[in-house]
Amino acid sequence: MTQTVSSAPPQAAAPLAADPSTTSTTSTTPTTAAPPLATRPGRWIDHWNPEDTAQWESVGRGIARRNLRWSIFAEFLGFVVWQLWSIVAVALPKAGFDLDTGQVFWLISIPSLVGATLRIPYSFLVPRFGGRNWTIVSAGLLLLPTIALAVCVSNPETPFGVLLLVAALAGFGGGNFASSMSNITFFYPQREKGWALGLNAAGGNLGASVAQFIVPIVITIGAGATLNVPLAGIIWVPLILVAMFGAYRYMDNLSSAKADFAGSAAALREPHLWMLSLLYIGTFGSFIGFASVFPKLIADQFPEFSAISVGGASVSLAFLGALVGSLARPYGGRLSDRFGGARITMAAFAVMGTVTLAVLLTLPVASFWLFLGLFLLLFAAAGIGNGSTYRMVPVVFAVRGGGAGDVSTQRKAAAALGLISAIGAYGGFLIPQALNLSFQSTGGYAAAFLGFVAAYVVLLVLTYVVYVRSSRLRDHKI
Repeated sequence: MTQTVSSAPPQAAAPLAADPSTTSTTSTTPTTAAPPLATRPGRWIDHWNPEDTAQWESVGRGIARRNLRWSIFAEFLGFVVWQLWSIVAVALPKAGFDLDTGQVFWLISIPSLVGATLRIPYSFLVPRFGGRNWTIVSAGLLLLPTIALAVCVSNPETPFGVLLLVAALAGFGGGNFASSMSNITFFYPQREKGWALGLNAAGGNLGASVAQFIVPIVITIGAGATLNVPLAGIIWVPLILVAMFGAYRYMDNLSSAKADFAGSAAALREPHLWMLSLLYIGTFGSFIGFASVFPKLIADQFPEFSAISVGGASVSLAFLGALVGSLARPYGGRLSDRFGGARITMAAFAVMGTVTLAVLLTLPVASFWLFLGLFLLLFAAAGIGNGSTYRMVPVVFAVRGGGAGDVSTQRKAAAALGLISAIGAYGGFLIPQALNLSFQSTGGYAAAFLGFVAAYVVLLVLTYVVYVRSSRLRDHKI
């Protein structure tokens, strides 16, 4: 088979109809040979088929890996921007802003609300504009929240409404996950999708941890009595420009990528979509929700540990939560392959409920290291639950479709993954707001933690009843 695409930048389109080998095969055999890859200006690739072993082994794998690397980098920056306000909001009162606890919680949670909502349309934009083209645009949109942040936090007189609007712009970073995952799905064969998507997701999730580690250092180093809060946004601008250039220069658009509105509509009519979304709110929603609010909880409960001085800078240990949760996620998928996703999800909820209760009971002890250790266990369990719940989706849809890997079932499962990832992200808004409501009503967080424990118990029971005990599903290692 003649190939016309290499890892070099695409040039002019290769002639498709004049391939003599294709014409010959068509006329002498009932099976039409797969047309060779062809390129068009704008880095468009035609006839991409990763399931074609010859195409994949010759040039496909290299192209897919190159696109994956830049997709991970762009999505990583998306998570960085998405989580900027988890640190910035906590630092604003020290920078001279007059904000109460409720306002700080709103600044922390509004990016998650916007990001979760944007994930739905973002998942359809890759087929519409092309993966390379949309990565350039979606990365470029990250310049808005970073530059706007730098401008608005430079003046302590900035009205709260303006701060809230700029924090909402950070939701662009949350939307990037959906388009990035959608794009990489089209590049990889079914047998390698899990690993590629796992790398893409883990690389993105690490952005939350990196933001919470880097930003406190940058805004305090050499700052003296004040904080250089505008730097929290400015430092990411050069990296965003690099991501835009990298996508422009090295990524590709696939003409074979098609938006599956029919698959999404079919998935929405599937009751298990909503059940799995609820479970994903409990796992991924807990991860992103607690990651965003962890710096605030440390500042409230243990202010002396909110910023640990190292040289001329301050370090917040809050980044460890997102780091542990991100690194634990792949193990959720691996354990699910061996023991079944539903059982691992049940175990994750059991640990999350137990640890959350332990956090509540040990708060009067006022031990920061105990508090930190318990929360790291909570993040690890949530990360494992992310992987196991996500792994359940294609298996559940396959069983519901009769166990056959037909195209209709695969389309519904693929659409469901995108919708579930969007719905689950709303947990990033719900958890901070539950803590805010608890504080406003009782002056503390005990009521919210009790609510979280109850929610984890309910989700554990639902997982057992629907996916473990069910006579139809229990034999399929869901």
